[in-house]
Amino acid sequence: MTFPYELLIGLRYTRAKRRNHFISFISLISMLGIGLGVAALIVVLSVMNGFQKELRTRILGVASHIQITGVGGDLADWPQVAAEASRHPEVRAAAPFIQSQAMFAVDNGVRGALVRGIRPDLEEGVADFAGHMQSGKLEDLKPGEFGVILGAELARALRVLVGDKVTLIAPQGTVTPAGLVPRLKSFKVVGIFEVGMFEYDNGLALINLEDAQKLYRMDDRVSGVRLKLDDLFQAPRVAREIARMLTADTYIYDWTKSHANFFRAVQIEKNMMFIILSLIVAVAAFNLVSTLVMAVTDKQADIAILRTLGARPRSIMAVFVIQGAVVGFIGLGLGIIGGVALALNIDVVVPAIERLFGIHFLSREVYYISELPSELQWSDVWGVTAISFVLALLATLYPSWRAARVNPAEALRYE
Repeated sequence: MTFPYELLIGLRYTRAKRRNHFISFISLISMLGIGLGVAALIVVLSVMNGFQKELRTRILGVASHIQITGVGGDLADWPQVAAEASRHPEVRAAAPFIQSQAMFAVDNGVRGALVRGIRPDLEEGVADFAGHMQSGKLEDLKPGEFGVILGAELARALRVLVGDKVTLIAPQGTVTPAGLVPRLKSFKVVGIFEVGMFEYDNGLALINLEDAQKLYRMDDRVSGVRLKLDDLFQAPRVAREIARMLTADTYIYDWTKSHANFFRAVQIEKNMMFIILSLIVAVAAFNLVSTLVMAVTDKQADIAILRTLGARPRSIMAVFVIQGAVVGFIGLGLGIIGGVALALNIDVVVPAIERLFGIHFLSREVYYISELPSELQWSDVWGVTAISFVLALLATLYPSWRAARVNPAEALRYE
């Protein structure tokens, strides 16, 4: 098989020994710079994907994929609504809930919280509290016993443990001859959970659905129905389809709307990190410009000889484009291998660095995610590869164009 001579000469220039060793050094630096930039970009995108996944897992471990609520704030015939929604093939489970604000008082301490009335037998289908219970279990919320499960931060603020009593102050008051008196009810702490999200650990309390109906005087009504889907990423589409299936007047929210700020913030940070680190790759890629400019100066005699032998300007240009592309391709390959290896083993590498230097990147006292998560997505790898290779090719155009414009007579005048 015969190859174009431009390819053979370009490859030879890449590996040939140069009279000017500084050019070889700059070429090596360009290659390593591209590799380091690509590896950093892959690792950072993988870590951002890991944070996004961890955040989504923790939020949806407590929240629901889809929430159906009544127009007036309560839902009268929730079993029918749950049955109609469950007929959708992608709905895995449904559970009723009552949600309202309340104050918890213990001795001189008072804390506000969101009270959620649940049915323990159905709640496990739509939320993952069982995996986050520090003590007790959902089944301890028995109707009529007025038990409560508190978030870990809320329990810590109230200074209560399992078995202690707390007083729940409902915002709906009772009219008496003395005026409006808030309703008070004593609850026994039967469990404590910690999901790792301050919003829930510090401000959520679970009680039995029947106890909540009595406390808030809702009879057989509930606030709404929560749904869990087979694929959480299909929640917006499924919510629209369920809305057409329901006969009652309801509001439907999916998790992308109810927690949009969290996920939008993470996505914006990921996009900004991608742009910033792409600039690092661009700087490394455009180091090839100086490398190839010096290479063209070093090889002017060779270029002149090729021109006198009949080489066309575009062939000379192709030689140096190939030379720069090979340098960029090698650096890109090193970056992909290093970045993928580090992203897949970041759970081993980061703890080793922390032990070596005696530091902790994500302190448990400050951050609820104390370990650096990572999720490698090959779509990110291919995107980084394409952008980096295009930048490397663009960096070769100007020096190659300069090489094609070398005048053979001028180059050989002093040879």
